[in-house]
Amino acid sequence: MNIEQASAKELLAHYQAKLDEEAREAKKNGKLVCWSASVAPPEMCVTMDIAMVYPETHAAGIGARKGATDMLEVAASKGYSIDNCSYARVNLGYMELLKQYAKTGVKPELLAKSPAADVPLPDLVITCNNICNTLLKWYENLAAELNIPCIVIDVPFNHDMPIPDYSKRYIVKQFEHAISQLEGITGKRFDYDKFLEVQKQTQRSVAQWKRIASFLQNEPSPLNGFDFFNYMALIVCARSRDYAEITFKKFADELEEKLQKGIYAFGDNEKSRVTWEGIAVWPYLGHTFKTLKNAGALMTGSAYPGMWNLEYTPGDLMSMAEAYTRIYINTCLENRGKELAAVAEQGKCDGLLLHNNRSCKLMSLLNFQTAELVSKKLQIPYAAFDGDQTDPSNFAPAQYDTRVQSLCEMMKK
Repeated sequence: MNIEQASAKELLAHYQAKLDEEAREAKKNGKLVCWSASVAPPEMCVTMDIAMVYPETHAAGIGARKGATDMLEVAASKGYSIDNCSYARVNLGYMELLKQYAKTGVKPELLAKSPAADVPLPDLVITCNNICNTLLKWYENLAAELNIPCIVIDVPFNHDMPIPDYSKRYIVKQFEHAISQLEGITGKRFDYDKFLEVQKQTQRSVAQWKRIASFLQNEPSPLNGFDFFNYMALIVCARSRDYAEITFKKFADELEEKLQKGIYAFGDNEKSRVTWEGIAVWPYLGHTFKTLKNAGALMTGSAYPGMWNLEYTPGDLMSMAEAYTRIYINTCLENRGKELAAVAEQGKCDGLLLHNNRSCKLMSLLNFQTAELVSKKLQIPYAAFDGDQTDPSNFAPAQYDTRVQSLCEMMKK
């Protein structure tokens, strides 16, 4: 592929496939593969040349390609409750099939027909509880099932803001311990000069990610927020690699060109603008988008992609610690409301659409309280629908359509 001439969409597909291929090649050549939580810091593993796979993104991809149900059934057959996160259940089901494949050398039928990207089993896992505590038990279980090391970076919940120095110092110690663990696992000394360069690369990727988000502030906007969701794969999986920076810069350049030419996401049919609060409904991404588009309601706000606005000063571990603990769902209700209100204001939004996600209790638990704070501050309405990030059985298209219609009527009034 000619990287210079490729479109952002082509680069996204190219680098997603390249990351999976790198993991397969690493496994084939006896190098380490790590399965990582989405907002766990990748900087240390990338410094150590460990191939990275992200189960949450992998599960989202399976869901978007209508393959989640098979994996969920495998997880259910192993005793995992439907009350668990569907990302976890999809991943645990996939792990079980990979274990069978590794043991017998025969690919299970469900794995053979699955649309899941082909990724290998991990040699270690790394997780962080800055987005939920389910991740701790999920990754602990992966490590126990596969008899591999589990690195946990413990991040305190922020009941007050700003974040106190003692919390940041505690997280720095977690980083240092993780580095020590990686040295023991790899048998290599940690290269702090390379670590600094990886941190700088992370910041370049994050800067371009924020540049994309800035186009949502234009009215009308050349960027549809659902497209923003699609590009999340690289801010999760490759923010410490130049793959993300290259792709995001291209996408931002394309959006700049569209803005200059007067080409907008909904053409001249942008009737209203909404903030989407929560994770996408990946199995029904097309339906959720088209329902809003048919109503002329453009999604120009979402706090979810902003969870990867991980700005910090390279070389300063205290700054890096703050970045990985100030995730808005890891903060008190007051700050959560403040963050969501800022998203809605910047996107010039007329209303809020809340995804009450059965899988993600932490993101859904305070939805209504947060929406009340934002609604009172900005004088905008909100509506909520029930759904799930990956389990298609927990979403009713008709209910969603009715709630969108209700929100649009309230925004019009």
